[in-house]
Amino acid sequence: MELSRIVGSVHAIGFATYKEWLAYRSHMAVSLLVGPVYFLTQYFIWQSVYEGTGQINGFTLEQMLAYFGVATVINYFIYDSADWNLQMLVRSGKYVTFALRPMPHYLYAFSQKVGHRTLGLIIEFIPIFLIFMFAFGIKLVPAQPMWAVISILLSFLMNFIVNYCVGLTAFWLVRADGVRRVFLLLKDISAGVFIPLTFFPEWTQKLLFFLPFQFITYVPTRVFIGEYELAGYSMSIPTIVAYQAGATLLMAILMLLLYRLAMKRFTGVGV
Repeated sequence: MELSRIVGSVHAIGFATYKEWLAYRSHMAVSLLVGPVYFLTQYFIWQSVYEGTGQINGFTLEQMLAYFGVATVINYFIYDSADWNLQMLVRSGKYVTFALRPMPHYLYAFSQKVGHRTLGLIIEFIPIFLIFMFAFGIKLVPAQPMWAVISILLSFLMNFIVNYCVGLTAFWLVRADGVRRVFLLLKDISAGVFIPLTFFPEWTQKLLFFLPFQFITYVPTRVFIGEYELAGYSMSIPTIVAYQAGATLLMAILMLLLYRLAMKRFTGVGV
């Protein structure tokens, strides 16, 4: 497809998804409770952990709360369900309609995410941003705004790519709900959603350093805060963002290879 046609298609599908979810905006707004409740839970846990202690693994209590506050806000923006959507289409047989279209499904799915998160930006992200900044007192001003924006956008792409790869397993497993849930749990742990990655043992940190999952939550959060360190490696913000861009490109290539294999398998069953 020509670039102009691709851009036009992404815009059209994204806008259609935006209007579709606008009808269910109250359903989306319910998620506003999740972030603050999760943060308050973390607040009480870490307040107890830090009692009588000034610093743990290089984090003060204030820095730890800032980490979870920033990570929670970022995760509202990069939220993705491409894995569930794709597996549902394969399991129900509805994917056949996409196999006959000129646009590859991954581009359609990404367009849907753009539309969904555009609405989420208004209904979820901005209110949560304001709640965390003024109610919880989290400093949500990035140390280096330009690099923070680039890192978050790369995180947006990486989260979609990883989840879409998980969704592609449905072409081999069909009912892959169990595999999907286990993998996504491991992904969140490895991304630093539940705890900063520097709290893991050194050998685990070295493993996580070479996996793509840190670029989903941990890296954009540390870039937002203004410093990066993992497995004994300290990097400048431009350097780690460059690594993030390279990892995102490699994962995109892997996704395209898996997609091609999945399409061969799909057409191989006579559909």
